[in-house]
Amino acid sequence: MITSFVFLIASVLFIVGIKLLASPKTARQGNLIAGLGMALALLAVLPQLHNSHGESVSLWKWFLILVGIVLGLVIGAAGAYKVKMTSMPQMVALFNGAGGGAAALVAAIEFAHLTSDSSLKFVISMLCAALIGAVSLSGSIIAFLKLEGRFEKPVTYPAQQLLNGLLFVVSLLLALAMASGSHSMALMILFLVIALALGVLMVMPIGGADMPVVISLLNSFTGLAVAADGFAIDNIAMIIAGTLVGSSGTLLTLAMCKAMNRPVTNVLFSAFGKVDATTSTAAAATGSVKSVQADEAALLLGMASRVVIVPGYGLAVAQAQHQVRQLADELAKKGVEVSFAIHPVAGRMPGHMNVLLAEADVPYDQLIEMESINPEMERVDVCLVIGANDVVNPAAHEDKTSPIYGMPIIEAEKAGTVIVMKRSMGKGFAGIENALFLRDNCRMLFGDAKTSLQELVTLVKDG
Repeated sequence: MITSFVFLIASVLFIVGIKLLASPKTARQGNLIAGLGMALALLAVLPQLHNSHGESVSLWKWFLILVGIVLGLVIGAAGAYKVKMTSMPQMVALFNGAGGGAAALVAAIEFAHLTSDSSLKFVISMLCAALIGAVSLSGSIIAFLKLEGRFEKPVTYPAQQLLNGLLFVVSLLLALAMASGSHSMALMILFLVIALALGVLMVMPIGGADMPVVISLLNSFTGLAVAADGFAIDNIAMIIAGTLVGSSGTLLTLAMCKAMNRPVTNVLFSAFGKVDATTSTAAAATGSVKSVQADEAALLLGMASRVVIVPGYGLAVAQAQHQVRQLADELAKKGVEVSFAIHPVAGRMPGHMNVLLAEADVPYDQLIEMESINPEMERVDVCLVIGANDVVNPAAHEDKTSPIYGMPIIEAEKAGTVIVMKRSMGKGFAGIENALFLRDNCRMLFGDAKTSLQELVTLVKDG
C-alpha cells in the first residue's frame, strides 16, 4: 500500500514536471520536480528487491546495486555539467540510447528467468521492450554520430526499405517462436542483434538535418520500452513514466514535423538532406551579396526604433549568447525595443535557443515565438540574424522546387533592413542557398559571431 502511494506521488511529479517544461520560465523547476519523482520511485522500489527465488538480496548484490546507482549519478551529472550547448543534442541522444539499452537489458534478463507458467502478458511485454529498446539504443548511437558530423549525409542503397521490412518480419517470427514456448537464449540474442541492426539501418538513410526529429522519435521509443518493462515486472511507476515519455516524445516529434511542414513518414523515408549540389532556388538566381562593416551595422541598430534578433545554431557554436544579451541591453539603454524571434526548430533540438538565451539571463518576455513575431516583422526597423539559415530562407514560401518549400519560417525579409551575421556564405542543414542573402534590404556581416557581437556592443555603447 505504501509503495503504491509513493508511486502515485512520483507519477504526479512526473506529470507536473513535464508540464513545467513547456515554458523556459519554469523548465528548470520542471526538471527538478521530475527528478524528485524519479528519486522517490527508486527509493520505493529498493525495499522490494529480491532474487529469482523470492529471497532477500544478498549484501554483495546490494553493494553492486548501490555502486550502479552512484556511477549512474556521477556519470549523468558530470556529462550534463560539462557538455557544451552545441553538444546538448548529442548528449540527449546518448542518454536516450542508454535508456533504451537498459530497457532491452532488463527484458533479456527477465527472459532468462522465464518458466513454463509465465503469463503471455509477461512474455509479450518483455519481447516488446527488448525489440523497441534495442532499436532505440542503436538508432540513438547513429543519431549521435550524425550530429557529430559522421555519416551526416543520408546513406542509401537499393532495396533498403525491403531489407528493413525483411528484418522486421524476421524479428516478429522470432518473437512469435519465443512467445510460443521456445525459451532459448540463442533466439533472444539473435532477436536483439536483429533489433540493433534494424535501428542502425533505420537511421542511416536519414540526413543529419533531421536528427532532432529522429532523436525525439527514438525518445518516445525508449519510453514505450520502459512502459513494456513495467508491464512485464508489474511496476506501476515504470508504466506511467514510460507512457509519459512515449506520448510526450511522439507529440514533440509531430510538432517538429509540423514546424517543418513535413510528415513523419517523409522524415523517415525520404533521405532529407541529400540535396543536389547543382540545385538553386529561383529566388536565389538574381541579386548579389552586399556586405556591411561593424560600424555601419552598429549605426543602423542604434538608430532603429525596433530590433528583432533571430538566433540560430551559429550563435550556439560561437558561444555568443552573453554578447548578444549585452548588445540587447545597450540598445535598450538607447530606447530601442529589442526582442528575440524563436523558431521551433532553430538549433539542433526544440528549445535550443530558449535554453541558450536563458543561460545568458535574457528576459523571458523578450523571447517571441515565430507565430507571434511574423505579423510584426513589417514594422521592424532592423532584423539581426545570427547564425540562422534555413529558418529565415524565403524559398520556403516562394520556390515550389525547394526542398524546404512549405516550411514555416521567420519572415525576416519583411523587416526594413536585415543584417545577417555569418562566418561565410555556407549553406544550412538543408544544403541549399538562402535567397534572403541576395535581397536588396539584406547586408552580410561576416566573421565570428562572438567577436562581431562584442565589437557591436562597444560601438553601440560609444555611439
